Amino acid sequence: MHFRTASTAPRTYSRWASLVVLCAGTLMTILDGNIVTVAMPAIQSDLGFSGPGLAWVVNAYLIPFGGLLLLVGRLGDLVGRKRMFVAGLAVFTAASVLCGVATSQGMLVAARALQGVGGAMTSAVVLGMLVGLFPEPREQARAIAVFSAVGAAGGALGTFLGGALTQAIGWHWIFLINLPIGVVALVAALRILAPDQGFGLGKGADYPGAALVTGALMLTVYAIVGAGDRALGSTLTLAAVSLALFTGFTVRQAWAARPLLRLRLFRSRALTGANSVQILMIAGMYGFQFIGALYLQRVLGYSELLTGTAFLPAPIAIGVLMLSLSARTIARFGPYRVLLAGLALITAGMALLSRAPADGTYLADVLPPLLLLAAGFAASMPAVTGLAMSGAREEDAGLASGLFNTTQVVGGSLGLAVLTTLAASRTERLLGAGEGLVAATADGYRLAFTVGMGITATALMLAAVLLRPARVSSSAVTEEETPGAGRQSRAKASL
Repeated sequence: MHFRTASTAPRTYSRWASLVVLCAGTLMTILDGNIVTVAMPAIQSDLGFSGPGLAWVVNAYLIPFGGLLLLVGRLGDLVGRKRMFVAGLAVFTAASVLCGVATSQGMLVAARALQGVGGAMTSAVVLGMLVGLFPEPREQARAIAVFSAVGAAGGALGTFLGGALTQAIGWHWIFLINLPIGVVALVAALRILAPDQGFGLGKGADYPGAALVTGALMLTVYAIVGAGDRALGSTLTLAAVSLALFTGFTVRQAWAARPLLRLRLFRSRALTGANSVQILMIAGMYGFQFIGALYLQRVLGYSELLTGTAFLPAPIAIGVLMLSLSARTIARFGPYRVLLAGLALITAGMALLSRAPADGTYLADVLPPLLLLAAGFAASMPAVTGLAMSGAREEDAGLASGLFNTTQVVGGSLGLAVLTTLAASRTERLLGAGEGLVAATADGYRLAFTVGMGITATALMLAAVLLRPARVSSSAVTEEETPGAGRQSRAKASL
């Protein structure tokens, strides 16, 4: 089955211009996810948040974002991915303005939740649209490299902009900056993206299943991001309820006449393995980004602006490597080998960070691992993205995109919760034993980086086992070896 394009389209739509629009929308949501981090102390001081209350500035965004990705990804397949993307841009931009003019804690938290809804609508369908625009393997690898470069660079750029805007003109502008970006992206999306009709709600409108999986995902993200602020028993109870909802959803999908999620999707070794690897990879990388910023501020004494500036070599390196080398190296060596090499570099970078001293310097102790992590991420992210999307059929591309983004959120939330909790616990123990504040804090961060190294090393081993390509003759290409190859072979077989 082919995704239907409106026959009344009066002109030919540019695929590469469409890619720019998709990247712009993604950049806005990724910037927002990272730009808040550096501004948190200023927000706390201005609006009077308590320590636990301040966490809801982040949690209120992550819970609806992570919980809705799978649902809106599938709805994008059914009602039209362009419609979902454009609606998401509008919601996200409006919510950003509400965040920027917020004068109370409740208003900011509510607006952040609405941002999470818009971010999910925008992000969930992007990869599905991208692989539809670029079905040919080499072009798809190049497009994924561009998309991944924008996303990765946007994450680090958000840290810099957060510090610069907060220090120069105030935290409100970290949200208001989304208004011009959102308006331009929205107008461009309406004019440039080709219209589509979707497959129709009758092809998969399983509303009970949607309620089960959305509730399960929201509860999972809530349990993870708040784990450090509640008793262990409460977290285990939330996890048990979430597991029960996932079980109910799985049973429902196995028997529903029109399931929201066809369970056969998980038979793809590439899709299942790539998403499993990504959870661990993102857990380590997101934990590094947060803990690394704290190390610069609380141990080395950097200001918000200087902290953001210190991270700038990462997006520059990621952008250069992804745009110049990623597609070519994947085409030459295959995504499997490139992914393994990238994960090895990330693990090496985390190993160097695990030795960061209390009296460290940027050039000796921060920049070398930062560049290793950037190189590793530049190699591994396009490779794992291509592998994950290669196992999805055209009618499931939006769902696979939503699933891929969901594992990113779960991985990031899990890594952040685990690493920050471990770092805080180690620091508190050392302070209780009479250790100095800076030394105790540095030791806590070293523990976090050590555990992060273990997480990424596990991702490397998992990738080596789960994503190893099947042996084929030299004239054949397996679905796992080339992103999109499985989709092309199925299309040819249907002709």
